[in-house]
Amino acid sequence: MSTSTFSSTGPALAAQRPLQALERAEPAAEIPATDIPAVAPFRNHRPSPRRWWALLSVAAWLALWWLATELRWVPPLFLPPPEAVIKAFGQAWRGDIQGGDALWVHAQWSSVRVLGAFTLAVVTAVPVGISMGVNRWAQVVLDPILEFYRPLPPLAYLPLVVIWLGIDEASKWLLIYLACFAPMALAARAGTRNASAEQINALRSLGATRWQLLRHAVVPAALPDVLVGLRIAMGFAWTTLVAAEMVAATQGLGQMVLNASNFLRTDIVVMGIFVIGAIALLLDALLRRLEHWLLPWHGR
Repeated sequence: MSTSTFSSTGPALAAQRPLQALERAEPAAEIPATDIPAVAPFRNHRPSPRRWWALLSVAAWLALWWLATELRWVPPLFLPPPEAVIKAFGQAWRGDIQGGDALWVHAQWSSVRVLGAFTLAVVTAVPVGISMGVNRWAQVVLDPILEFYRPLPPLAYLPLVVIWLGIDEASKWLLIYLACFAPMALAARAGTRNASAEQINALRSLGATRWQLLRHAVVPAALPDVLVGLRIAMGFAWTTLVAAEMVAATQGLGQMVLNASNFLRTDIVVMGIFVIGAIALLLDALLRRLEHWLLPWHGR
């Protein structure tokens, strides 16, 4: 008897206690808006301090280089001093080196090969990667070939490329093109996964066609990864340049470096490395600028 009575009245009493507590509680004091501390906006990118530290790091490495050559820690044949590299730059710019072509001519030929092969890779690899991401049959057919040749070094299939296309410009372009194709296609394929199921279902419920799904959902979602793939492929293009210009080239930065190494002109070799690195950094900066322009919200 007592148990049934408790069970029927217990929940009602328990429900009344919070109400009574709220009635007895004093109303919360209002906090003036001026007493709320302001919170600084969150920022992921803080380029200014990093740039200063990066400049200090470069200056420290240059000072260590000068000190090592000045105190003869390393023989000049292995590591030429900075003034010898600057002198070699002047000689190469005037064309007073082996071959007789000026430095800007070598840079022009190398840039044409790299940018030409890179552009061909962009217009073919990105559509292939997106098709692999949205179509299982395209992935089944193309993914094994891509995964097989991707880790191969360019020097491994260089003789085969020469047999196919000879020693003209086509073999050099194909070698750089193959080095750029794999990272671009893989990045585009991975980027297609960024399109959420909610976006796809929302567009399909509105009657979007397959082409409209690609244009308005898949491609915009894949664009950040595609741009990262372009930057990686640009680095691969310049690393493959020396191997490409080993094939009967008479102009080009890679050919200039190889030719100078045959005569133990390490000052020209180091100068050529700096020129290749400077052009690669400039192109990478342009791709970063393109990324900020196309995706101003990305990473913020």
